[in-house]
Amino acid sequence: MAQKKRPVTKSGRPRARKGVKLTPTELTPPQLALAERPPELDALAKAVEADGGAVLAAYREPLGGHPLLFVALPTGKVERTPFQRDVSDPHVRRLTVAMDKTKRYLDPIIAVREDGKYWTPNGGHRLTALQELGAKSVLALLVPEREVAYQILALNIEKAHNLREKSLEVVRMYRDLAGSVNPKETEMALELEEPALVTLGFAYEARARLSGSAYSPILRKVDAFEDRRLSEALPGRERRAQALLALDDAVSEAVERLKARGFESPYLKAFVVARVNPLRFMKGGAPPFDELLEQMTKRARGLDAGKIRGEDVARSGGAAAEAE
Repeated sequence: MAQKKRPVTKSGRPRARKGVKLTPTELTPPQLALAERPPELDALAKAVEADGGAVLAAYREPLGGHPLLFVALPTGKVERTPFQRDVSDPHVRRLTVAMDKTKRYLDPIIAVREDGKYWTPNGGHRLTALQELGAKSVLALLVPEREVAYQILALNIEKAHNLREKSLEVVRMYRDLAGSVNPKETEMALELEEPALVTLGFAYEARARLSGSAYSPILRKVDAFEDRRLSEALPGRERRAQALLALDDAVSEAVERLKARGFESPYLKAFVVARVNPLRFMKGGAPPFDELLEQMTKRARGLDAGKIRGEDVARSGGAAAEAE
């Protein structure tokens, strides 16, 4: 099958993506190799060797020209970052079977060093597979800057996220950052991606089986990053999550009333959420987060199942709800 070409402008240049300001270096392939390591890399290389690892190469990556190390690390000294998603057992099994068949490990992880150990923000499944197979070493691209570990999660291609996984990953990162460098929410827009994911993450921590996909479109319209440090904004995030859970309780009670009247549909929760959502009738800007969720919760609690017709529910059908 022919490879899809990247969209270009009339001038023949690749299309610029909105919000992307990067101007890549003009380093050619031969210039990426480092004949001599800069001081920061040299100190890191010596630490790797002291930790029982080996430095295989030093180079610059082509976009920003940042120096990196290609290393072999003891698997016992590498751990998943505490803020990323949980390991999926079926995914690890697929990796171990593939590695067993090829007898090769060809996909290095990314790692950052801290306190004599190594964190990988994107290699949890590959690392687990190697450990299960009994491998003593793992190949890694070692990044000197710890903060890059948070940014790498936005580039993670190891396994597609569902909403629950992504939200929990974001909130774990949020807590870790709040207890360390403690930046402002607005400064972490790239790493946190969406304010709705933060609120949903706190809610998922309290209720693992929350149907977050039913509320995500609404949260995206009223949630926002705050210009406050994470440790200061965290209590407010937890309060928002509790407001969301209160709405979910009210919606679930309304769904049970509909079921008691004989309604059976996989879209009942989505129907109730749409029914109590006032945004569809509002002109102009959306109300504040707390005001909207309070209003929706009140409407859900007061929903009269006796006034709902079968055709109303039928019209709410659509794509199946996302697996949470």
